[in-house]
Amino acid sequence: MATVLEQGPFAGMKPPAILQVIPTLDTGGAERTTLDMAAAILRAGGRALVASHGGRLVPELVAMGASHIMLPVHTKNPVEMIANIWRLRALIAREGVDLVHARSRAPAWSALAAARLAHVPFVTTYHSKVHEGPASKVFYNSVMTRGNAVIANSAFTAEAIRRVHHTPDAKLFTVPRGVDTAIFDPQAVDPARIEALRRAWGVEPGQFIFLLPARLTRWKGQTLAIEAAARLGGRTGQSFALVLAGDAQGRDAYVTELRAQIARLGLLDRAKLAGHVIDMPAAYLLADAALAPSLEAEPFGRVPVDAQAMGCPVIVSDAGGQRETVIDPAESCEAATGFRVQPGNIEALAQAMERVLGLDSQARAAMGKRGRARVCADFSLDAMCARTLEIYACLLKKR
Repeated sequence: MATVLEQGPFAGMKPPAILQVIPTLDTGGAERTTLDMAAAILRAGGRALVASHGGRLVPELVAMGASHIMLPVHTKNPVEMIANIWRLRALIAREGVDLVHARSRAPAWSALAAARLAHVPFVTTYHSKVHEGPASKVFYNSVMTRGNAVIANSAFTAEAIRRVHHTPDAKLFTVPRGVDTAIFDPQAVDPARIEALRRAWGVEPGQFIFLLPARLTRWKGQTLAIEAAARLGGRTGQSFALVLAGDAQGRDAYVTELRAQIARLGLLDRAKLAGHVIDMPAAYLLADAALAPSLEAEPFGRVPVDAQAMGCPVIVSDAGGQRETVIDPAESCEAATGFRVQPGNIEALAQAMERVLGLDSQARAAMGKRGRARVCADFSLDAMCARTLEIYACLLKKR
């Protein structure tokens, strides 16, 4: 006789098998959310499966008890995408999958077809930008709205989905990205981890650190931050460093451009390319302020939330999902958790950096404390997982 779960979101059901599909399991918000949800599915008594083309997060996924299935779901080759339909359909049948959750557009087309063939619910999460044109791109992206439920990672994303894809509210759910406040907890970080990062970055004790953690791609604003740091350096005698932490992911020409810009502006002793950083809790705790000066609107923006969870004040672009996660002093001095600046405005960014640099340690600590309290209240991992599991359970019960 099949086991029936007695409590939790899947109470009254046999343990469901949930398949998440994502191109790769490397770095990024969607990838980390995939692992977070796999862990939540397991805690709720279900079986967690992930199909991807692999990546550095696979060992962590497998270690938690989830199953990883290596498939070429990262491809945009039409022939391979068609083949993926049958690969996923076979996987669904073999593993008794009860629900499929796709987190990216290319694999979503294959996963949608496979789920329909298998008559199982299909869920998507819209992690990326909602493009409003051209028509071909809108159609390609529309796969993210063709399932039984569409999860938007912010109110900004949800509104764009309504506007562009005319998705009915009945199947559109806003579930902000959640941060694990047990891992991203200042009290949980051994000082030795912080010191190890300080040595790796080559920053001096007492040097004010601005941290920009993002993959090295132009729209994340690295060139803007370097220009702003140059202006700030001309205005203050206080020692500071700008640390750009992130993978180049093959963008070697951009890395060369960043190095040349740093040299041209005389920032060789201030600006540092740190590469991929694994220990982000320690990185945020070492930093005095985190930057997310994205040139385009972030659908959600993981950096401000993770940083605030560690009590690190943030400076972000005043656009997209980041407007929902950071309280600026212009809104409320008593509740401020950071600064929001006009996207692409070097001077505005430099001024915000100067303002946070000018705060005394007590004021920065108070801002960081407010940031952590807000994240724990509104952007926790537990809240994100619980809401997503509720969506799964509702669809499975209807089935």
